[in-house]
Amino acid sequence: MMAAPGSGRWLALLCACRVLAAAWFVAYSAVLPLLREDWGLSARDAGMIQGAFHFGYLASLFIVGLIADHFGAKRALLVTGVAGFLSPIAFVFLVEGFWSALWLHALTGLTQGGFYTPVLAMVNEHVERRRRGRAMGFIIAASSAGYALALGVAGLVLMFDGWRSALAAVAVMPALSWLIALEAMRATPNVVHPRPEGLTVFASIPAVLRNRKGMYSVWGYTAHSWELLGLWAWLPAFLTAALVSNGEATATAATLGLALAALTYVANIAGSITGGTMADRWGRTQSILLWSSVSLVLSFSIGWLIALPVALLVAIACLHNFAAIADSSAHSTVIAESVPPHILGAAYAVRSVVGFGAGVVSPVVFGWALDLAGDGKTSGDAFAWGIAWATLGVGGLLGPLATWKLQKLQR
Repeated sequence: MMAAPGSGRWLALLCACRVLAAAWFVAYSAVLPLLREDWGLSARDAGMIQGAFHFGYLASLFIVGLIADHFGAKRALLVTGVAGFLSPIAFVFLVEGFWSALWLHALTGLTQGGFYTPVLAMVNEHVERRRRGRAMGFIIAASSAGYALALGVAGLVLMFDGWRSALAAVAVMPALSWLIALEAMRATPNVVHPRPEGLTVFASIPAVLRNRKGMYSVWGYTAHSWELLGLWAWLPAFLTAALVSNGEATATAATLGLALAALTYVANIAGSITGGTMADRWGRTQSILLWSSVSLVLSFSIGWLIALPVALLVAIACLHNFAAIADSSAHSTVIAESVPPHILGAAYAVRSVVGFGAGVVSPVVFGWALDLAGDGKTSGDAFAWGIAWATLGVGGLLGPLATWKLQKLQR
């Protein structure tokens, strides 16, 4: 039985697609403590590899956004998804050290956008407005479930084998995602929105830049990405450092840190659905303002709390993940409601360059601050971790301001 576009089964299949596609997003972070030990990576080097993935990913989202506008979201997903599942497998077989990891992880990022932007576009095309925020929340929650799945699977494999086997276990998941996408798309039409005469795909970029509501949404999302991507990149290493400072061996701490980080991603799932539901009921910008403010407070405080009992620290990390993701579905929905449908892909493309561009820089700045404040010796050093986490808060300050300006324009 084929899934009708916009139906519950259709949305469930898209969510399953996102779960498996998103798993690779945190695969590197899952084994980061072991890679740093094996390859002798500094915190800055580790951040550069993660940043390379984000740089490739933002380029992918920009390209795929334009492809979706021109050829339709369905085609964009199914065609670009092939490269999306082949590149992680290549990474596992070929990576050997810092430089190969830098370029190969950038390549995997460059091929992953097809599993994201077209999915958001199809939710906006086929789900009615009054349910759209919650539906988007489920899509974002599915991404978080994928992160948790990857960390859990990698942690399980690390109990029996090394980091390469852990990466291999995660690398097969995007291939399964593509197969599910094939099933989900069987009854879904490929929609290409008509453009005004003379407006080319590339001319739609300036149209987005001139759209004040759309750009305030972009700036809000940029601050959101700065915080969230920095959080995701460094939380496993942070929890591992907390465990090491409590006397655990590095290998044991890395495994436990992954399991605990996976637990915090469960909070992401709840945060995405809660935030999307709130956005439908009480307004997109109100939901963004609430949760971005809570996330800011936690970014400025969590690093200083590394000496707390691990259970309490994990609880705070869960709250941080909940708050940092809770406004994500609202960001994805509000931009779609702020621009004409024929430039939605371009709007997502602009958002990707600016927003994920911040995500490229954020982990590197975090690692640089960690090295500088801790003089390269950071396990259990509250000052070093406090300064590093505060860099996420500083970048995140733009979010509530941009959203407040957007709210004023909507009145």
